[in-house]
Amino acid sequence: MTITTHEPLTVTLGSSGVTPEDVVAVARHDAKVTISQEALDNVAKVRAHIDNLATSDVPAYGISTGFGALANRHIPNDLRTQLQKSLIRSHAAGMGPAVEREVVRGIMFLRAKTLASGRTGVRPVVLQTMVDVLNAGITPLVREFGSLGCSGDLAPLSHCALVLMGEGEATGPDGELYGTAGKPPVAELLAQHGIEPVTLAEKEGLALVNGTEGMLGMLLMAIADIRLLLATADVTAALSVEALLGTDQVFLPELHAALRPHPGQAASADNMLRVLSNSPIVASHRINDTKVQDAYSLRCAPQVAGAVRDTVDHAALVASRELAAAIDNPVVLPDGRVTSNGNFHGAPVAYVLDFLAIAVADLSSIAERRTDRMLDPARSHGLPAFLAGDPGVDSGLMIAQYTQAGLVSDNKRLAVPASVDSIPSSAMQEDHVSMGWHAARKLRKAVENLRRVLAVELVTSARAIDMRTQLSDGELTPGPAGTAVLEVLREVVQGPGADRFLSPELEAADRLVGSGAVRAAAESAVGILA
Repeated sequence: MTITTHEPLTVTLGSSGVTPEDVVAVARHDAKVTISQEALDNVAKVRAHIDNLATSDVPAYGISTGFGALANRHIPNDLRTQLQKSLIRSHAAGMGPAVEREVVRGIMFLRAKTLASGRTGVRPVVLQTMVDVLNAGITPLVREFGSLGCSGDLAPLSHCALVLMGEGEATGPDGELYGTAGKPPVAELLAQHGIEPVTLAEKEGLALVNGTEGMLGMLLMAIADIRLLLATADVTAALSVEALLGTDQVFLPELHAALRPHPGQAASADNMLRVLSNSPIVASHRINDTKVQDAYSLRCAPQVAGAVRDTVDHAALVASRELAAAIDNPVVLPDGRVTSNGNFHGAPVAYVLDFLAIAVADLSSIAERRTDRMLDPARSHGLPAFLAGDPGVDSGLMIAQYTQAGLVSDNKRLAVPASVDSIPSSAMQEDHVSMGWHAARKLRKAVENLRRVLAVELVTSARAIDMRTQLSDGELTPGPAGTAVLEVLREVVQGPGADRFLSPELEAADRLVGSGAVRAAAESAVGILA
């Protein structure tokens, strides 16, 4: 798999596999997808094994039989096309709101990657049609509920496959909806882009729906998002240390890598130490400080954020293994055997999705504790109550912390594992399922919540630092990194003053955090952060 850096961005499906960056490029940035001739030739070669089995008198699962609990029926030749159509139509049974466009594009690209592996037995035309739909900017409408994460993400993938047949629901590149009542059919949308609907042959229905692409795509995008937020979390934590007159000495390298060798902890401690470097606020109370030790939410910030980093690294390892997989059932082996297996079970992915949700919840929780401390005059070391301009008349950031607390509470609920909840299906044939799709859906929401929590901490710590500076007649100022972050923030969020409509400012800070601008501002002063 290669990505070119010129416009338009292009990703080539070939024999070298795919990377997480490939998936994000296609899902989020509409990178064009091409297929190498080698991959197309291999797909055609493997298809010959399926054609041989299709003409055999010996029943073969998914080729000449029904599916799941109905696999004991041998399907005659004249009904096999109908068998494939029926599979896709019946399995496209999702309900609820449509999932995000980037999720659907991730699903389709990852399934195209699996089809290109030559292990699924589809004809080249099926792979090419899926790629053509992606490149045309056509997005199947995939519903929120339907997948149990076993036999893969059946319903989401079926909604995608239905569009390849010229059926179902989809949006065009302009966002116009096709296929629902009162709207033009999806076949018309395909025709507008010169795409011929596919008539599925033996095995191809199963090959389009029997994978973990939904949960894997969401895992890969969540990892990318969390990695961006981790450095930002170190920045906002360091700003809170400045605001609360905390010490930077607990972040010294000799206290981390040598004494407790967790790599994530050392990375976060180093980030915070660098963000706090050359800070007049921090230097002002190094001598004769009346505080014996800072509160845990300050002192232990690298231990928590570092553990999240290590959890993300573990999740990335699992994702890389899944990304190298070719999941289908039955699968075509290199020697031509077509055999059933259980690789579609989503447990490996589901577990780390749940693990990440736990880590994200705790990182948001410790950030909220720092915010609350800055707003409490009994613990903020000289700051006005709620950082209000005129406490009593003004409420300052009181309710911003309420919002943050609500987000943290939501994340605690989202941290409850989905992967331990199995509901049997398919007349007890599928009697243990992974719930990986649900684990992925709740992780996406948890990551969004974390981003907003960090935005509130950013707004709070920035106001607190500004007030320190004002109260000291300009003597207590942040370090170069803090100064750079505050300058960027003040372009969209005003400084201390009388109460005003706060929601737009919090939303602006949220966009700043999500864009990576906070991290970039700190890095402009102290270099690249881990």
